[in-house]
Amino acid sequence: MYGLIGRMTARAGQREALTAILMERVALGMPGCLSYIVAHDTADAEGIWVTETWISEDAHRDALTDEAVKVVLRQGLPLIATFEDATVTTPVGGLGLYG
Repeated sequence: MYGLIGRMTARAGQREALTAILMERVALGMPGCLSYIVAHDTADAEGIWVTETWISEDAHRDALTDEAVKVVLRQGLPLIATFEDATVTTPVGGLGLYG
């Protein structure tokens, strides 16, 4: 498995709009994605965390090439003030990970 944990900061007043765009990605369907969680940072009014689990790194890379996903990402980019480096993980199990 392949996991990513990333944090971004929305532009002032744009966290809700950015969250909605990130959640659109889920509605598109993401083959190979086992878990995709968007969470608001409680210590930062504009902070957003995204935690993802994929069946493989290739599945994640393939999802980024999907045209519908690219459209969603282009919509969200103008609302992002900063990205922090994502942390790559190797998920080993957990509640909800296997259905």
